[in-house]
Amino acid sequence: MEENTQKKEKGLAGRKVSADKKTNIKIDAKYSIKYFEGRRSELREIFNSIKSDLQEQADYFSPNSVRFIARNVNKPRVRSKKILDSTTLIAVRNFASGMMTGATSPTRRWFKTGVMNKDVENNWAVKNWCARQAELSRNILYSSNFYQLLPEVYDQLAVFLFSCLSMESDYETVVNFKCLPIGSYYYSKNHRGVVDTLCRNYMESARNLVNEFGFENCSEKVQEASKTRPNDLFEIVHFVEPNQEYKEGSPISAQKKFISVYYEVTEKNKYLRKSGFDRFPYVVFEASCNGEDNYPSKGLGAYALPDAKQLMSMVKEYAKAIKKMVTPAYKGPAALKNADLSDAPGHFNETDENGNGLSPVYEVNPRVLELKDGINEMRESIKSIFYNDLFAMILNTAERGRTATEVNELKEEKMVLLSPLLEQIHTALKQILDWLFYEELKVGILPEIPEELQGQDIEIEFVSTLAQAMKAQNIASMERFTTFVANMGQAIDPVLLKKIQGEKMIDDYADFANIDPAQITPTDEIMKYRAAMEQKQQQAEQLAAMQQGSEMVKNMGGVDAFGGELMQRLGMG
Repeated sequence: MEENTQKKEKGLAGRKVSADKKTNIKIDAKYSIKYFEGRRSELREIFNSIKSDLQEQADYFSPNSVRFIARNVNKPRVRSKKILDSTTLIAVRNFASGMMTGATSPTRRWFKTGVMNKDVENNWAVKNWCARQAELSRNILYSSNFYQLLPEVYDQLAVFLFSCLSMESDYETVVNFKCLPIGSYYYSKNHRGVVDTLCRNYMESARNLVNEFGFENCSEKVQEASKTRPNDLFEIVHFVEPNQEYKEGSPISAQKKFISVYYEVTEKNKYLRKSGFDRFPYVVFEASCNGEDNYPSKGLGAYALPDAKQLMSMVKEYAKAIKKMVTPAYKGPAALKNADLSDAPGHFNETDENGNGLSPVYEVNPRVLELKDGINEMRESIKSIFYNDLFAMILNTAERGRTATEVNELKEEKMVLLSPLLEQIHTALKQILDWLFYEELKVGILPEIPEELQGQDIEIEFVSTLAQAMKAQNIASMERFTTFVANMGQAIDPVLLKKIQGEKMIDDYADFANIDPAQITPTDEIMKYRAAMEQKQQQAEQLAAMQQGSEMVKNMGGVDAFGGELMQRLGMG
């Protein structure tokens, strides 16, 4: 097993793997709790610059997704008084559902493993191994809680322009994930714009703290609570950042690439755990950032916020108009002030001695139909910003009598608008799949690596419904090209058909269409079959030539001719 693991590490072009150590270690004195509290204050100050914007977006789109105070865990659900129309909630829900179905559906092969070296990418052994490894990763993700958390990830990404998943090794399911509430963590990036520092604040019960970190590593308050009040909650900080004492390949936890510390907020002299990671244990999904900004500022929630405010204002005014029409304020004679009056159907109301009764204080005739049309337009605008029209393209266009060609053109147009966001999501998903690959390598469950793959770099390619839609133009181009060559060969010269490399075209088409390599006959087998067919054809031609020669000899020599006479007849005697 050890030899096999070493072979795998050697064969994957620099992907060096070692297990994350989770035991307490001694770290240089500069890594004190005071140091990390100072770093936490720095990150909090940066985050506070966008806190008000996040709260405003939460008020209109997702009231229960933020937790700026860790102690607010298990509090009653927040009901935003600013949401007067459910369109904003539905639009976000439809976006999350559409991304789940279109980009990361658990029922589809939405990603596959490939190799960066194009010279070996069509090798059957390599393609078969890549298919098996991708299938293993899909099974692991399916057995974990990954797909349960993705809708919340997409929800937060749409509304707040970023979201975060924590990744943990798990004995039962290989991996385990957690979606962090907005406001419960801060992060920063390196010079390449990659998130490499994250500080998380959360509440945990005394029982779970003892089980996770050990009784002796917890504070006296946690130890006491675990005996009498195990469900009491304590505020915990988890801080991960690049380790200044990093040494590549070192098995010592203090020298891992990232330093990791857990401690109680109220405990200043004792860590719950000090350890290290070879790989960053968090992945942040982000929309577009403006230059060197730490947090994204361009995304769906930011774009839809003005429309959401306008919609709520219009809905409020519409309700006022309807109320004034249905239940207006009345005026009438003072004598009827204490009279038993009612607006119930069929009820008789008295008038004064002059026959005067009640009447509205003022006549209201608002143009409610125009106002309602404006509300509907605003609703459609919000849904369009969250790509609801793209995810329901076929349904929406079929009702309008559009042709299949028009629908396809509209899809391609919408895909152009969605592609930037989809690429940003793919960047985060690649980090998850890359982290998962190392977990598979660490626990020794990867398939046996073929010799052809030794020394090659592997890569992830996304082949979900949305990703395939973006690649559909490649397939269409191949089909048009083969049709063109076939027509040219038939009309001008059959030799022109040799311009097409059939095996390569089929392999490329299968890649674009996400066909399982097991369903494609290897090119080597096709070459062997072609060689056998050519050999049979040559043998048949030789046999036909021999038969033709025999007939010639027979016709020229006659049935009674003997050798010497035949030679003379041929002028050879």
